[in-house]
This record gives sequence, C-alpha cells and structure tokens, in this order.
Amino acid sequence: MFTAQQYRAKAAEFRALLANTPRSPNETREFRDLEQTYTRLAENEEWTAVNIDKTFQPGENDNSAALVEEDEQILKCLGAAVLMRWNTVPTKLQRELFDCASTIGDLQQTTPLKGRITRFLHNHKDDRRS
Repeated sequence: MFTAQQYRAKAAEFRALLANTPRSPNETREFRDLEQTYTRLAENEEWTAVNIDKTFQPGENDNSAALVEEDEQILKCLGAAVLMRWNTVPTKLQRELFDCASTIGDLQQTTPLKGRITRFLHNHKDDRRS
C-alpha cells in the first residue's frame, strides 16, 4: 500500500509535466486525469488514516485467512466478469479501469504492470465478443 505522500508526489510529477512542456490535447487530458487520480488516491489514504476507527479491522480471533480467500475469489469473479464484457465497456471507462489497475501495487512496478495488462487485454480482446 502507498502513503498519501507517495500519491501526492506522483500527482506532482504529472502536474510538473503539464506545466513544463507543451503537450497535445490528448496528452494534456491524460496527464491531467492521472494527476487527478493520484490526488484522489492521496485523499482516500488521508481519509482512511483519519477514519480508521470507522473501517472494518479483523481481530485476532477472526477467521482472516478465510476472509482473504473469499475476497480473492470475489475479486477474481469480478475481474473475469469485467473482462467478459470489456468490449462493451465505454472507452473512457476502459481507460479509467486500466489506469486504476496499473497503479495497484508497488509504484516502482507501474510501468511493467501496465505492459503486462496491455498485452493481456490485447491477447484476449476477441475472446468474448458481446
């Protein structure tokens, strides 16, 4: 998980890219969207830190392993459902899902993860036409 500071630093990188060099309208929109996404992630982290007492916290006696396994199964099913309907998802939402998915995990691995996600989507783009 990342800290709000790390998200804000990433947002600042995109803000600086926008300020320092003229960009095409598409690049400008993409960088602005990424800057806003990282800013929202930072705000979410800050909210969570302030409101941690309002969130679910498994205790020592909870069956945490079973919950994690159940959550993983749910996430796999949701991910598969999104992929099965990918061709019907509006392009803007596809981009947002892609950006969100590629920023989950280690910030240092964002670029390799984006490449793997791109290849995966390309390899499976015609698997299920809907």
